[in-house]
Amino acid sequence: MSVRELVVLGTASQVPTRHRNHNGYLLRWDGEGILFDPGEGTQRQMLRAGVAAHDLNRLCVTHFHGDHSLGLAGVIQRINLDQVPHEVTAHYPRSGQRYFDRLRYATAYRETVRLTEAPVAADGTLAVTPSYTLQARRLSHPVESYGYRLTEPDGRRMLPERLAAHGIGGPDVGRLQREGRLGDVTLEDVSEVRRGQRFAFVMDTRLCEGVHALAEDCDLLVIESTFLDEDIRLAADHGHLTAGQAAAVARDAGVRHLVLTHFSQRYSDPGEFERQARAAGFAGELTVAHDLQRVPVPKRR
Repeated sequence: MSVRELVVLGTASQVPTRHRNHNGYLLRWDGEGILFDPGEGTQRQMLRAGVAAHDLNRLCVTHFHGDHSLGLAGVIQRINLDQVPHEVTAHYPRSGQRYFDRLRYATAYRETVRLTEAPVAADGTLAVTPSYTLQARRLSHPVESYGYRLTEPDGRRMLPERLAAHGIGGPDVGRLQREGRLGDVTLEDVSEVRRGQRFAFVMDTRLCEGVHALAEDCDLLVIESTFLDEDIRLAADHGHLTAGQAAAVARDAGVRHLVLTHFSQRYSDPGEFERQARAAGFAGELTVAHDLQRVPVPKRR
């Protein structure tokens, strides 16, 4: 049975707290696992969340600040220790290659797994699989940073009333789906477009074109909201978003489920992030993330 969900491993920004680990987010997408921004402590958080090294197919790093990447060393070594049988692909800004190299070979260990390095140097498509296309867009942060977007191919939804009107049933339905035509009846005659699901991951950034492009029409958007709105100047100075800014992006982009995360340790009331997001006009499903939470990708409309 296919599973599409976000497993939240950590939600703190630069400094972890008693209740928030450094960043770490696993997207389960059918039979694959994509690990985003493994910060320090990610390997232990995986254990607590029931995530195994064998679950990982891709590692996606937005940028090389420590709270988004220091966990790479442990995760990569764990993948090798557990002898994961499949290839694992790593995406990260090409400008940070020296940091990736240091983390990959931080200490001695035995390499047993094929880890493919696929660095990102510009906006564009990173991978195309039968179940999704993975793309990257440049963000605005003091160091080079990219956000990631996953888009499922559009499909077709069969319409029973139209099939019945054409007298099509049983095995003929499958044949029509495979071949696109049955006699004079085309697939388009008895079906409608089923839009593919869309997910985006947006971390440390100011407002910029890339943020809006990544968020557009997402079913699930995971986005940083490091600061509250009263600290908007501080957010801009450090290359971050406020809760209100993140929510306004989601509102304008038509996001169905918004996940706010990457919170500064200066704030003690998580509810204030929700209040400011609602004040910004976002009316969809909203989650103020906490560690070890699971957030399902919304069901199709």
